[in-house]
This record gives sequence, structure tokens and C-alpha cells, in this order.
Amino acid sequence: MSCRRIRDYGIGIGSFPTGERNSIGDIPGVSVGHCTIDTERHKTGVTVILPCEGNMFAGKLAAASYVLNGFGKTAGTIQINELGTLESPIALTNTLNVGLVQDALVSYMVERCQEEGVPLFSFNPVVGECNDCHLNDIKERAVNTSHVFSAISSASADFEQGDVGAGKGTICFGLKGGIGSSSRRIEIDGKTYHIGVLVQSNFGKMEDLVIQGMEIGRTIRKWQEEEKKKCPKADDEGSIMSIIATDLPLSSRQLHRILRRAAMGLGRTGSHVGHGSGDVMIGFSTANVISGASGDGESFSHIQILHESLMDIPFRAVIEAEEEAILNSLAAADSVTGYTEETCHALDPYLKRYLELQKQQ
Repeated sequence: MSCRRIRDYGIGIGSFPTGERNSIGDIPGVSVGHCTIDTERHKTGVTVILPCEGNMFAGKLAAASYVLNGFGKTAGTIQINELGTLESPIALTNTLNVGLVQDALVSYMVERCQEEGVPLFSFNPVVGECNDCHLNDIKERAVNTSHVFSAISSASADFEQGDVGAGKGTICFGLKGGIGSSSRRIEIDGKTYHIGVLVQSNFGKMEDLVIQGMEIGRTIRKWQEEEKKKCPKADDEGSIMSIIATDLPLSSRQLHRILRRAAMGLGRTGSHVGHGSGDVMIGFSTANVISGASGDGESFSHIQILHESLMDIPFRAVIEAEEEAILNSLAAADSVTGYTEETCHALDPYLKRYLELQKQQ
């Protein structure tokens, strides 16, 4: 698996400094695990984001979700928006595996709560998806419970990006997409906070791709036509799942506002949010933990939230992190040949060629 990131090409995004890892793993307690299925017929998998180290069902996190375009099959977002809390790991997979992954998350949390003596009679598992049918024989639904548990057990703050896990079979701007992540470090009242983004990229039309203002997609399309290379997916269809995490104290309403601004980072890469694209954002704050137990003697939850006048800071930070996470998903991915023997090509050789030509001009 490649370790390339967009900054390896001398391309920096935005003005805020990144976190130490430049990933969602910069938020303390957040970890990510993958299980990749890479066979002749299946290029798919599952990626699981664990929002905290403790039992999330016993200590729920402030959360929100936002649907930019609803051509998707996400599970669990209705309750997130109704209650403003997250009580589940967030799993990403392919479209037809949402139900199976949802069931696996239920099994995981039931087992964990039994082991820890936490009563559980209802649970809201959260699963997002992208359709990887161009490279993966999606009808066979290759992901099962063992893959979900494997992803959870392998979770770490340091994780792979690119064509791995739920990103193994995804296509972004006609090139190989996948899992990408980025973070931004912000300072408020002398304290340091982070905003991290993880994406599963599977959207966009090649001609629309923009990198740091460079309309590179049109040039790549021209080169591919000259090379007689065919993209498995040429239209603006697909999806993007964006998971946004922060240790900044925020309410669910403030998180919802931040998620909406992530759409601007998506647009800066050239996305037009096509008809067939499911563009969904899910966000949470690790700073506000809300007890999941009823009858625990407390009638009120006490949380701290950022003053509204300072919201411009996380707004700008999430836009930058969203843009860079998408570009990292492209930069980190290698070419992949799917079950129909069509190949989706990596960005890497085209970007190197483009930048070299820019130097010569």
C-alpha cells in the first residue's frame, strides 16, 4: 500500500497547520481500522472509525449529520439528528453491504456491553456506503461480520490510506479513489484543538478535477484518450462519505453548521455534486460526553460549547481538511483492475507529469 500524500508533490492546502499525523487520528481517542477484500472478483472492504477509547453506548458523543445530496443508503443518521448524539462506531462499506455491516456492529456492541455490564436494549449502528460496482462484483456482498470485527480489532490512530478497506473499489474523478484523511490544528484561548476529516471518495467526473486551483482533470482526460485508456466510470456519479471529528467543545447544532461547510472543501476539488452522487457528512465532538444511562441520578447534562462568534475558525479549518482528505485519497491510491478486467488508474503518474510540464513553462 502506498504512503503517498498530496503534500509529497509539493502541494499544500490552505493556511492552517496540520496535526502531527495530518489525519483524523490527531483527535485523541479516535482510531481507524480497515479490512480489505482483494480477490479476482472482489475489490471492496470495510473501514471502521472508533470515535473514542471507552464504551460509546455508556458515554455518547455530541454528533450531527448532513446530507448534501441524498443518493445514498446511510444507516443511523436519523437518530443522530434527532438526539444529537453518537453511540456507535462509524463503519464505511459498499452499497449492498450496509445491512450486513449494520448487523455486525450490533453484535459488536451487544458483546461489549455484556462484558462491561452496561445494559443495552436498543442501539443505533451507523454505517455509510459508496457504490464500488465498477471494480467489485457488488452483488455477491463479500463483506461479512468477520471483516467488520477484523477492522475494529486493527484500529489505530495511525492507519493506511488509499485503495484500502472501504476504499478498495472506489473511483474518484475517473481515477482510483479510496480512503483519505487530513487534519487542522487550531488555537483558541491559548489551547490547541484539532479538526480531522476522513473520506471515502467515489465521486466526480475526470474533466472537473481541480488540485490547488490547477484544472488538471481536463489534461488527464486528454492524455488518457491519447493512450487509449478507458475509465470504468466516466460520468459524475457515485458518492462521498465524510467523517468529521474534533476535540473542540461543540453542540450538535454547531457540528451541523461545520458539516455544511465541508461541502465547500468538496467543491474546491471540482465536485458539482452530481445527480447520482450521495454526499453525506457525519461529525462528532469528543469533548462533550453525554451519559447513556437512564436513572443515573442526573437530571441535566452539562456540556461546554464554543462561542458562536468564533465559529469562523472551525469553518475554515474543516474546508481545508476536507479538500486535502479528498486529494490524499487520490494521491495514496494505486491503480486497481476490477472483475471486468477494466483498470482504474492512479493519479500519481499523471500528477508527476503535469507538475513537470508546469516547471518547464
